Amino acid sequence: MQLVLKLYKNLGETPLECIERFRKEKPVYEKVNMTYLGRLDPMAEGLLLVLAGDTKDKDEFLKLDKTYEFEVLWGFSTDTYDVLGLITNVGQMPEKLDIKMERLLKDIKDKKTQSYPPYSSRTVGGKALHAWAREGRIDEIEIPKRDIKIFHIEHIRTRLIPQKEILAEILKKVNLVRGDFRQESIKKNWQKVLNKKEMCLISKFKIDVSSGTYIRSLAHEMGKKLGTSALAYSIKRTRVGEYKL
Repeated sequence: MQLVLKLYKNLGETPLECIERFRKEKPVYEKVNMTYLGRLDPMAEGLLLVLAGDTKDKDEFLKLDKTYEFEVLWGFSTDTYDVLGLITNVGQMPEKLDIKMERLLKDIKDKKTQSYPPYSSRTVGGKALHAWAREGRIDEIEIPKRDIKIFHIEHIRTRLIPQKEILAEILKKVNLVRGDFRQESIKKNWQKVLNKKEMCLISKFKIDVSSGTYIRSLAHEMGKKLGTSALAYSIKRTRVGEYKL
């Protein structure tokens, strides 16, 4: 027997924690073999496909295209490319973003390859990249790249939000994460930076991509293309192949 389950991975959860929560909610699945089909980072939420029972066809599901809605926080970058990271740079909000948006979307859509983010599970020399990064040895290795396809990307809206509100939301997000993700250091880091009465600029996008595309890396790249810093403020997966939320 093989079942494809559409689970909603909550913000702060790992895919395994999502499956564990589902087993508790549905005890009938307690002893059923289950595997997730494409991971989501702790700071990402949304559709998590899970194969239950016979999992031999897992690789076929891993090839499916995906759709995401994501927000970019301009002017800040971290070592993880999202809010669950230590700040590496504070830049300026991009000027005349509305004028530059069309060109930015075209540049992103034209991307053919992508480097794996330093904080990811891709292995080099038998060790995950995030382990190299945590040891401060990421510069000792060559970060691998992979081919990607971006089928469509659109800008939904851009808004200004007070730093005070951004800080409160980031702290709330980080507090949802269990395990050792450097949470205390990360929260102190954000509290030092976001302590002003200034505003932050956030843009929301919708994107259709090939399997394996890292949205937080795209957010980081967007900042580079505009000559500033940027990170993925939120990520929500809404589609995997024909499966939708």
